[in-house]
Amino acid sequence: MKTISENRCFGGTQGVYAHRSSACACDMTFGLFLPAEASDGPVPVLWFLSGLTCTHENAMVKAGAQAWAAEQGIALVYPDTSPRGDDVPNDEAYDLGQGAGFYIDATEAPWNKHFKMWTYVAEELPALLAENFPLDMTRQSIAGHSMGGHGALTLAMALPGRFRSVSAFAPICHPTKSDWGRKQFAAYWGAEENWGPHDATVLMQGHGFDGPVLIDTGTDDQFGDLLGTEHLARAMAEKRQEGQIRLQKGYDHSYFFIATFMEDHMAFHAEALYA
Repeated sequence: MKTISENRCFGGTQGVYAHRSSACACDMTFGLFLPAEASDGPVPVLWFLSGLTCTHENAMVKAGAQAWAAEQGIALVYPDTSPRGDDVPNDEAYDLGQGAGFYIDATEAPWNKHFKMWTYVAEELPALLAENFPLDMTRQSIAGHSMGGHGALTLAMALPGRFRSVSAFAPICHPTKSDWGRKQFAAYWGAEENWGPHDATVLMQGHGFDGPVLIDTGTDDQFGDLLGTEHLARAMAEKRQEGQIRLQKGYDHSYFFIATFMEDHMAFHAEALYA
């Protein structure tokens, strides 16, 4: 593992690190914020998964989460959104290829060699973090934005017992019924019968999540028709899932929206992580 940078931040350290990923067969970069409490022992962990076109850097720089994480004594992990490199397949469209890993493992060529983001986020990166940093991996929560909200919700529900809470900003809630999902799943997995249960609404209709859920979506989100918020809301109501879906008046899909409600999300996760 290589240290790219480490900066003092709200009494803790904001680091950026790179390593060779066996899952993605390329070098991967991630951000990690460690609060001051990490110097005394392991601290709880909040993952933040970013959306289409983003890298590890977008949420790390724009979301303003470090101030609230420092106040709560929580580490923040910012993975990249896809494999990257000259030999990694890509597409001219912004919503396929590099920057659009969708947190799934591809099985179709040319994507299947490198696009293993589910294995990377669910298995490889947690093991690397546990080995190298003072993190309490028995206390984890997860959040995400847009495509990353899809990833956060599906990881939380598909890995019962792993995460104590899950939250999302404008998540893609029903990708199997949206152009933000059907296009990518078809490319990465081929025929629809191969897609599997990587859909938050489908998972909620099944076993749901064994903890609290918080979702914020703006009423002026320019991609609202692609998100499928109403489908997940219906599934949560039918499941009697503990949680909230909040429609925030006048907000859009941007990091201005995320930064506005980040304090709420950090407090939500802190309550679960310290319960």
